[in-house]
Parts: sequence; C-alpha cells; structure tokens
Amino acid sequence: MNIPLLQISIPDGADVGTPEQPIEKTLSIMELITSGGIGGMIIMATLFILSIIAVYIFIERFNAIKKANKIDVNFINNIKDHVSNGKLDAARALCQSQDTPVARMIEKGISRIGKPLKDITSAIENTGKLEISRLEKNLASLATIAGAAPMIGFLGTVIGMILAFHDMAAAGGQIDIEMLAEGIYTAMTTTVAGLTVGIIAYISYNLLVTKVDKVVYKMEANTVEFLDLLNEPG
Repeated sequence: MNIPLLQISIPDGADVGTPEQPIEKTLSIMELITSGGIGGMIIMATLFILSIIAVYIFIERFNAIKKANKIDVNFINNIKDHVSNGKLDAARALCQSQDTPVARMIEKGISRIGKPLKDITSAIENTGKLEISRLEKNLASLATIAGAAPMIGFLGTVIGMILAFHDMAAAGGQIDIEMLAEGIYTAMTTTVAGLTVGIIAYISYNLLVTKVDKVVYKMEANTVEFLDLLNEPG
C-alpha cells in the first residue's frame, strides 16, 4: 500500500523555527548603586562609610594586638633573677624597655614590693584590667557595625520595594513586569551590600576577640609566675 507523504515546500533562505536570541543585559556596580535613586544612594554611601571604618578598626587593632602579643620568652626569667638578687631597679628598667601589657603589669607589681602580697596582687589586677580595656578599644564599634550593616541594607531594600510598588500603583492598569523586576533587583542591591559589610565586620570582630584572649592568657600566666616568686619563702 502506498501512503502519500505530506510535502511542504519551503522557500530558499527562509528561517523556520529559529528562536529569537535573547539580548543579554549586563549591569555594572556603579549602575546598581545609582539606580536606586537618592534614597538608595544614601544607604549605599552609609554602608560604604561603615565598611571603611570596619577595615580601619580591624587593621589598627590587629597591629596593636600583634604588638602586645610579642613577649620575650626570657623576660619573666630575667625578672625572676633580678628580683631574687634584689635588683629591683634593673627589673623595673627591663619592664620599661618592653612595651607590652605583661611588662607594665609586672612593673606595677615590682613597684609594690615590700607591701602585703594582697596589695601587690590588687595593683597587678587593676593594671591588667586597664590593659585589657586598651586591647579591646573600638571592638564594640566593630560589633555594632556587624549588626547594624545588614539592618541598614534591609532598610534600603524595604524603601526600594515601596518605591517599586508605588510606581506600579501610579501606572494604573498598565503593570509593566519589567519595571517591577527592575525595582526589585535595585532594592535587593542594598541588602547584598549590607550583608557583605556585616559579614566582614563580624569575622573581623571574632578574629580580634580570639587574639585578645590569647594575650590575656599570656598576661595571666606571667603574672602568676611573678606572684609565685614573691610568695616563695625568703
């Protein structure tokens, strides 16, 4: 049995079924920043300033804590030798040559030698509290930035969403999906920026806190050795 086949004549050069290639749109960072209007730019400028402050605090505190953590391994042994031999002036001079929290605490203890051990311990503890306070300088500000930056970014997103829906309402029945999509991705830009600044500040804060704890541990270990020396029977 012969089954006729359906034949369709196609003119030469005609395109059949060729899908239209979508036009790829790219956005630069500057376009994202400026596309949110005045409110969005204010939010982005605020986040940029907070990021600069966070980076400055991290670098400044990192160097300060690193410097405080540099303790000569023979420092406490030399102090013990000087104190055991009654060379208190030499011991104080050695402490003054070391610009570290441990050295300042030991120097305060040496200056109280001759008084009751309780008074010496109290003087060292008070000095230690001051040194810890210096080490933790501006860490609270860094923690504040870590918490505030995401909220500021989210505030920008909420403002952007309000403006996007306001434009839709003003357009009446002519709802443009492209206009809505543009308003949404513009609004989300501030959230991304806020989260980025917040994550960087949060990681920086925890890293600095860890380093401060290490310095505090060394301070406690060295002062305990010094107090044990004074508590030894003469």
